[in-house]
Amino acid sequence: MDINYELYKVFYYVADTLSFSEASKKLYISQSAVSQSIKTLEKKLGQTLFTRSTKKVCLTPEGEILLRHIEPAVHLIRKGESQILESASTGGQIRIGASDTICRYFLVPYLKRFHHAFPNAHIKVTNATSIKCAELLESGQVDLIVANYPNAYLGNIASLKKIKDFQDVFIANTAFEELRDKKLSLRQLLDYPIIMLDKKSTTSEFLHTLFQRHQLDLVPEIELSSNDLLIDLARIGLGIAFIPDYCFPKGAEDLFIVQTTQQLPSRQLVIASNSHLPLSRAIEEFMNYFEQVP
Repeated sequence: MDINYELYKVFYYVADTLSFSEASKKLYISQSAVSQSIKTLEKKLGQTLFTRSTKKVCLTPEGEILLRHIEPAVHLIRKGESQILESASTGGQIRIGASDTICRYFLVPYLKRFHHAFPNAHIKVTNATSIKCAELLESGQVDLIVANYPNAYLGNIASLKKIKDFQDVFIANTAFEELRDKKLSLRQLLDYPIIMLDKKSTTSEFLHTLFQRHQLDLVPEIELSSNDLLIDLARIGLGIAFIPDYCFPKGAEDLFIVQTTQQLPSRQLVIASNSHLPLSRAIEEFMNYFEQVP
């Protein structure tokens, strides 16, 4: 089909902003030119891509299908532009996806090291859950991710390197002092308020699956999106928190690990890149830091 690819560019900006006027500003063309381009594209495709009203613009189901294909292409073009610009400089760019927990408790020293070695490099970090990071990697919005594993959302496009083993733990404060020297079964844990990450996380999927394997139905007392908040709530006695062991506050006298009779499976942190795309020099240098992670 003979379609000017500039029409797809206009389509992307309208779909991204859901505004003809905002798209015209970003494209530096008139609003009428934007509207005419969309009409031309719709005519060539034989489909209506947007529903328009006086108050808002929305994608039709056909428009959403097209966007799912156009958006990764736009990100690939931008990535190509960035790599060309990088080749003319000593800096380069890396776009990293990681959860706030992984950033805070694991990634910061590596970002510091890279920044000192390549002060002119541009580092962009996108905070998202490990599930969302896998989506960002697949769509080309980030160059690499550091995520929890197992992660069912890391598909065939991901090239994985395991960089750290860790153990999840249950923690409590002195409000549950009677548990300090005991070992609880998973069934016994259900008698206490469990606070954990929400369902949009690999950690939540991991813990629910673990209880289901023992024919137990886990109903958390509280679900949050931050491990730091889970620790804060455990500190004031609202429940028993489930967190990665590397988040446990060092030297904390007001918290202790609740032992379990069942050995919890270990998990890993992995660094993943898109195997379908070439890695820039900056990305390769950063990934080399993880060759010998303890």
